[in-house]
Amino acid sequence: MPQTRTTVSLPDDLLRGIDAAVQNGRAGTRNEFLAAAVRRELDRIRREAVDREFEGMADDPIYQREAEKIAKEYRFADWGALRVAEDDS
Repeated sequence: MPQTRTTVSLPDDLLRGIDAAVQNGRAGTRNEFLAAAVRRELDRIRREAVDREFEGMADDPIYQREAEKIAKEYRFADWGALRVAEDDS
């Protein structure tokens, strides 16, 4: 994966914490630690964006009508799947 060198300024306590994690084997290098932390934060931001989209669906009458229509169309298939699952347990 291509990489770009950049410079960041961190509070001393954070840098000490990263160095301790590296020394304890929790990360291979400072770079690996920081890349993993940034990935987790970006994933969290993306999940929050998706959650906001789903929240909007709760108040969207067009989505609600479509969801109700789909539920009605598949109610017999859903019931059959439930019966099969109950038979398997």
